[in-house]
Amino acid sequence: MTRIKICGLSRMGDMAFVNDARPDYCGFVIDFPKSRRNVTADQARRLREKLDPAILPAGVFVNAPAEAAAALLNDGTLSIAQFHGQEDEAYLSRLRALAPGKELWKAFVIRKPKDLEPVRSSSAHRVLLDNGYGTGAAFDWTLIRDVERPWILAGGLTPENLPEAVSALHPWGVDLSSGVETAGVKDYDKIRAAVQAVRAYGGA
Repeated sequence: MTRIKICGLSRMGDMAFVNDARPDYCGFVIDFPKSRRNVTADQARRLREKLDPAILPAGVFVNAPAEAAAALLNDGTLSIAQFHGQEDEAYLSRLRALAPGKELWKAFVIRKPKDLEPVRSSSAHRVLLDNGYGTGAAFDWTLIRDVERPWILAGGLTPENLPEAVSALHPWGVDLSSGVETAGVKDYDKIRAAVQAVRAYGGA
């Protein structure tokens, strides 16, 4: 079964959208002002309060102090911390000590075969394979056909190309943000269509 995550939630209305569409995961971009989807830790806590308990919340961090991610994991705001910066194995080890038993995901930019080397060796619970951070473009999917560990596909995914991606690649999960937006804000119809596409082509 392919899981689906809707990322970059920043408004209370976004929470109503995901609660109705029921993806497996949702994501908040936390304390990264370069992103137009950025929310503060306090805003993430308030958004989390409106989330259906069946949907697991992830926090997206870019080179944040490990203590900041640990605090949100330990207080129950987040179920998962997802990292998109230069977080290395020492960082992940420190976070495991600060937030024991919590799930950690690490994103990797895939542009060439050599980019898969750290993917294979990463100690993160899940790895996310992307074209870049928030580019909204897909990378060459043929590069990842032989990745043996479970992985999450991101970058350039839309309700229209999800059937091809899921059917051809069989990812553990898919992660969408800009592909379910209209004019820079989350679009309920696109979120619902994306979830339905994954359910139809990636198993119930």
